[in-house]
Amino acid sequence: MKKIQLKILETSDVHGAIFPIHYGTNEPAAHGLARLSTAIKKVRKESDDVLLIDNGDFLQGTPLASFYFRSLRRGIHPMIKAMNALQYDAAVLGNHEFNYGLEILDKASQDANFPFLSANTLHKKTHQPYFGQPYIIKSFAGGIKAAVLGITTGYIPNWEKPEHISELIFTDAVAAADKWVRYIREVEKPDMMIVSYHGGFEVDLSKKERIEMKEKGENQAYRICTEVEGIDVLLTGHQHRIAAEFVNGVAVVQPGFSGTAIGQVTAEFHVSQEKIELGNVSIEIIEAKDFEADRAILELAQEEEKQAQQWLDEVIGTIEGDMQIDDPFQARLKEHPLIELVNRVQMEAAQTDISCTALFHNEAKGLPSKATMRDIVSNYIYPNSLAVIEITGEEMKRALERSASYFTILPDGRAGVSSKFSYPKPQHYNYDMWEGINYTINVHQAPGSRIEKLTYHGEPVEADRLYRVVMNNYRAGGGGDYFMFKGKKVIKEIQDDMAELLANYIKSHGTIKAEVNHNWRVVY
Repeated sequence: MKKIQLKILETSDVHGAIFPIHYGTNEPAAHGLARLSTAIKKVRKESDDVLLIDNGDFLQGTPLASFYFRSLRRGIHPMIKAMNALQYDAAVLGNHEFNYGLEILDKASQDANFPFLSANTLHKKTHQPYFGQPYIIKSFAGGIKAAVLGITTGYIPNWEKPEHISELIFTDAVAAADKWVRYIREVEKPDMMIVSYHGGFEVDLSKKERIEMKEKGENQAYRICTEVEGIDVLLTGHQHRIAAEFVNGVAVVQPGFSGTAIGQVTAEFHVSQEKIELGNVSIEIIEAKDFEADRAILELAQEEEKQAQQWLDEVIGTIEGDMQIDDPFQARLKEHPLIELVNRVQMEAAQTDISCTALFHNEAKGLPSKATMRDIVSNYIYPNSLAVIEITGEEMKRALERSASYFTILPDGRAGVSSKFSYPKPQHYNYDMWEGINYTINVHQAPGSRIEKLTYHGEPVEADRLYRVVMNNYRAGGGGDYFMFKGKKVIKEIQDDMAELLANYIKSHGTIKAEVNHNWRVVY
């Protein structure tokens, strides 16, 4: 009887990060697909049988990716070029793959030398997997057969622009996994069943406590591990966590985001003439920081990177005063000129007088005195457009209460971030700050009862009165658990990318004053 090893490598949530740099500063970073390439090549050199899978969210996320979508759409996406060179076996669709619509996604699929998998992303007319293949079968030494089934979080309709997914339906991830695992086991009879699910865990694995509403269905990895029989390995993502553990006997890995790590599963098979048996399975995380960037991968995207860097360095205007961010929490606790500017731009573009937006991530540095496109896209990192929706005063208050639950009071009496916005995935982008209304957040009160002194034009906001509010398309669709917005009447859509709107506003005004009008405050 022979022993044969199969190594399964997973990348996930790379988000267009090829180069090992922070685009906001161009300083070196311990991440990126070029670093991971060196690790992948090392594993392949040491092992005969290797399976390489990307678990989704690979097309969108860096200024390089943004520049491709703005200016280079007819060429091959830099990430696809790099993944082709690395000979990926398959890639699963993540939620951000749909951010630029199906035409762009279709092109990426055609340019890729590997299949896009998603068993529960179906064509609306045929109810068949949109890209045809829900799974792949790969054969290795000794006749070993490994199956890889792709599953995508079914929560996408709650985030994505309807026109981007109008031809699609997304079915429940657990039901799809159960259906296809049974089918693959019965028909293909693989020696190893791998499910690659672009989604994370709805349960805190250490405490076995639910961390997500049961009916939400954004992350269902725990249910997949415990309710679907026949899975040997579950590759996960979406939550941007680092994880390597066994759940109900299933080997589970999740490798962070932006190419910070690779998840590795090593499976040992006992092979004889009569049968193939799966033996010991081990799991680990390989970190990018331990590897130098692969020059061959960098060179593939060098021309696009050069053009993107030139675009990023374009000075678009002057900031008078201080619009920089030293402490992102303080920029959420008290009014900040950057947030004021974003809301101002949204209101002007939409011709409405109420707006809300978020400070999307903790790496946002604000705008320096000479603002460039690099500063814009480093602060406003998502390809959002805008929508004006009509909501009642009661729904406005519920939305404000959702935002107000971002805060908690720490043991020393200081304000801090609620664990619901920081674990298992940081969700700072789900705390909104509003303009055009006045309100107070009283953190001493229980969540759901924190909004006080809510007024519009000096008068109390009326529960049954309709108000028009501009916000990004993600929020307008109910994204971030703002269910009170979902399905609301859209009065107006502004299809221009919000980063472009910001840049054009600054260019047209030349000089922007860093100022706030103190229309809201947090009491703690």
